[in-house]
Amino acid sequence: MSSSSSSDEIMKMDKTTSKDTSNLPWIEKYRPKKLDDLISHKDIINTISKFVKEDRLPHLLFYGPPGTGKTSTILAVARQIYSPKEFGSMVLELNASDDRGIGIVRENILSFASTRTIFKSGFKLVILDEADAMTRDAQNALRRVIEKFTENTRFCIICNYLSKIIPALQSRCTRFRFGPLSKDQMIPRLKHVIEQESVDVTSDGMNAIVTLACGDMRRSLNILQSASMAFDKVTEDNVYICVGHPLRKDIENIIQWLLNTNFNEAYNNILKLKTAKGLALQDILTEVHLYVHRIDFPIHVRIHLLEKMAETEFRLMSGTNERIQLSSLVSAFQIARDVTIQEAS
Repeated sequence: MSSSSSSDEIMKMDKTTSKDTSNLPWIEKYRPKKLDDLISHKDIINTISKFVKEDRLPHLLFYGPPGTGKTSTILAVARQIYSPKEFGSMVLELNASDDRGIGIVRENILSFASTRTIFKSGFKLVILDEADAMTRDAQNALRRVIEKFTENTRFCIICNYLSKIIPALQSRCTRFRFGPLSKDQMIPRLKHVIEQESVDVTSDGMNAIVTLACGDMRRSLNILQSASMAFDKVTEDNVYICVGHPLRKDIENIIQWLLNTNFNEAYNNILKLKTAKGLALQDILTEVHLYVHRIDFPIHVRIHLLEKMAETEFRLMSGTNERIQLSSLVSAFQIARDVTIQEAS
């Protein structure tokens, strides 16, 4: 009687979870559940799998750009080590959204790491996601906790910037760098999601998603989901429009204006395009930079132009007026064009 009722409860839970997943963002819906589901960093995954099989998991430090599989990897490891019933009592996960000052280290983390489980063998796992947001005092307090409770607890520290983690913590952990994903790694996973969600995507649309994602799997799935919800067909132009990124033809027009028209015309045309399409000068500058290397300028002219563009980008990052910086960009191209013409004649 009890076994049948428990099986009924499990079936109900399965049904509710399957219904709930339909409304989940795709980044959570298709998050890898097992180590075998992860699409990249095979060397890292093989090493960690060996640690788990031999029951010799050290303290871990994962670092690298966002969306490269750091959190997914440690969660997959935790699911492999612990059963669903044990997960809640054996794993403590703290994110950047949680307060992680010195008080949390001394209270929550210390109390979790110091208590032993009576009925379960093995170690507990503490996951500190985006640990580069922790204060130095908190990191120094954590150093002692890691040292004291190694027998009972393993720590996994995840961050984007290794330089923001104090050397004392780095030396206590086995470090793994998660680099940006390659195009070949991202496309099969995207195709899997496209098949599951029945999305109509063109080949140039797929390339646009991968290009804009810059090796970030999470970003690529977010772009795909946004574009599929906004348009019936995911094409290159639709992806760029959805993200608010300048289209290739717009950048070609901007280059043409910069090189072939006078200052006033080029400035006014770019300003109108920027206003009409809601483009950021930063994005325009990034795309124009790629074209500068293709244009046949003399070397010293190209160097001068790149220096001026770098200065413009620096000033934009400092929060200066976009119109003034647009004038600076146009004037840099006008000077480069005039010098090139003079030398050719």
